[in-house]
Amino acid sequence: MKLIDTFPTNQKGNLKYRIGRVFPFGATLDAGGGVNFSIYSKEATSCTLVLFHHGQNKPFIEIPFPESFRIGNVYTMLVYGIDIESTEYGYRFDGPYDPQKGLLYDKTKILLDPYAKSISGRSVWGKAPNYKNPFQHRGQIINEDYLWNGDKPLEIPYSDLIIYELHVRSFTMNKNSNVNKRGTFAGLTEKIPYLKELGINCVELMPIFEFDEFDNSREYNGQKLYNYWGYSTVGFFAPKAGYAASSPFGMEADELKNLIKQFHKNGIEVILDVVFNHTAEGNENGPYISYRGIDNRTYYLLTPEGYYYNFSGCGNTMNCNNPVVRNMVLDCLRYWVSSFHVDGFRFDLASIMSRDKSGAPMIDPPLLDSIANDAVLGKSMLIAEAWDAGGLYQIGSFRYWGKWAEWNGKYRDCLRNFIKGGAEHAPELFCRIQGSNDIYGNNNSESSINFVTCHDGFTLYDLVSYNDKHNEANGENNMDGCNDNNSWNCGAEGETTDPQILDLRMRQMKNMLTILLTSRGIPMLLSGDEFANTQFGNNNAYCLDNEISWLDWSYLEKNKDLFEYVEKLISFRKKHPILHSNALDSGYNNTGYPEFSLHGTCPWQLDSGAPSLSFAYMYAEDSQKYGTKHDAFIYVAVNAFWEGQTFQLPIIPEGYSWKVVLKSSDYGYDGNNSITLSSRSTAILIAQIR
Repeated sequence: MKLIDTFPTNQKGNLKYRIGRVFPFGATLDAGGGVNFSIYSKEATSCTLVLFHHGQNKPFIEIPFPESFRIGNVYTMLVYGIDIESTEYGYRFDGPYDPQKGLLYDKTKILLDPYAKSISGRSVWGKAPNYKNPFQHRGQIINEDYLWNGDKPLEIPYSDLIIYELHVRSFTMNKNSNVNKRGTFAGLTEKIPYLKELGINCVELMPIFEFDEFDNSREYNGQKLYNYWGYSTVGFFAPKAGYAASSPFGMEADELKNLIKQFHKNGIEVILDVVFNHTAEGNENGPYISYRGIDNRTYYLLTPEGYYYNFSGCGNTMNCNNPVVRNMVLDCLRYWVSSFHVDGFRFDLASIMSRDKSGAPMIDPPLLDSIANDAVLGKSMLIAEAWDAGGLYQIGSFRYWGKWAEWNGKYRDCLRNFIKGGAEHAPELFCRIQGSNDIYGNNNSESSINFVTCHDGFTLYDLVSYNDKHNEANGENNMDGCNDNNSWNCGAEGETTDPQILDLRMRQMKNMLTILLTSRGIPMLLSGDEFANTQFGNNNAYCLDNEISWLDWSYLEKNKDLFEYVEKLISFRKKHPILHSNALDSGYNNTGYPEFSLHGTCPWQLDSGAPSLSFAYMYAEDSQKYGTKHDAFIYVAVNAFWEGQTFQLPIIPEGYSWKVVLKSSDYGYDGNNSITLSSRSTAILIAQIR
């Protein structure tokens, strides 16, 4: 029997329609065979649904929403007879145009649905758009019918994660990646065995929400420059179609879901890098895409004169703590967790989400409270980049409700400065190694995402190969990108054949990785660092779709020793729960030793407040606490000095003996009493029952 509220009451052309359902927002298939359209606008005076045949410049029909189809500030309509395989949709909004008041309604503009689950217009990466088309980004209607076969988010404990940041296109775009579908979700799927071999159990994907690679595109020296990284979102609910091999068939969502399912089958979580701080509409001179023409004063932070606050550095700032915007962000996160099974999110410039409507920081931002305590997101990992471009720096103060972790920029800067010879940074480094308890408090090391490199800045190899950035290919006269890299080229700028310099660079990379993967907190690696991938000194490759950004997989064979070193480091970390436990006990444990202790070249002798270039730290792994077969002692010796240093090893219980597990360079070892490290090198030793 057909329900009364599914009967159409109106007709235009061949399409019949009636008042729809307010929730959910967006375009969703109705059980009665129609498509339910629902969209919010507080200050519009009217709304029209605009339908296109796929790829056509002119709509085949426009249906104004009757006033009776508006419930509160929501326009809703249920339309029958739409062929979802060949239909694209958008909206026109009419209303007041008064820029000084932030009102920018223009009924000549056709606007993208903020809740669109699929967006056409940029379906093939790098294919030049037709700018004569008045409606560049169009919503498409999808079937949510993917078969997950029992898959769900993995919910790996935070402290057990080894995070690996990567760019979907860059990871496999180079021909020597040896995948069939280069630069796509499908291509990344082919590389899962590699990531599993390395020991990665969590990938963090740089932005995969729909964005426009032609945003601010230009030519420079015969090279096309793009919005390559994608930190300029067009639609928050739609995957980037240009990253899908199957996008010409409208299957980008299923291709991404398959990637996530395959990651999960291999024990690897998926975290999405999300950008809720601004959109692709830019400043006052930017395009009408969606929010600007739907409800500008709701979605953006505006000055009293109607201009955009720019705490993002990208032209506009989203009004994240407005209740409507807050609900949209929550709807988005819930959608990706429920429909795509993602395991968590890294929030770009997350401090913006703590600002109020005037841009001032809030003590208890409702959005952050809502995300941290949301029912659907209850097991999702939440990572904040705890600063923004407006000068709000919240490292250590972003731990709202005990749920959020943070990119620890202080860890990155401290370790970089120490390794290149900054003895004065040693006292801070001791805190960073112990989980940054000076920032996050005792027993909360899983709040700290420890990293040395990320997409933004030098790769690990470039960090030890360049004193200065070399961003000339970006076409900005080398003025873009950070100047404060805390890097050291080891004696020559860029490429060299000098064997001593090359050897030192390899040692320095291993040294940083050794400390990173034996520090308390959650380690994060940048893709390609494990085989010394280079961007040739470019520390801001945001616009480069070429060999500078693409991983060069030939380095995997060339630097196989480094790859194997990282693989062993990760494996060692996983085998010893003391290295990734969140609870660091003070005092002595059942081994009879402190759980963590600092040492100089002589055991137990180190002034932790004094500059130093040579030190060691030891973990005493209590088998009763950590459930291991035997107690173990892990000793990490660090020599950042330019000369060799001999470390006297701590006396350990009878029946135990020291064994070298990993070393970044040659060493001298006399059995069980001392180890001599060459200049600028590290070593890991373990003592277990003979």
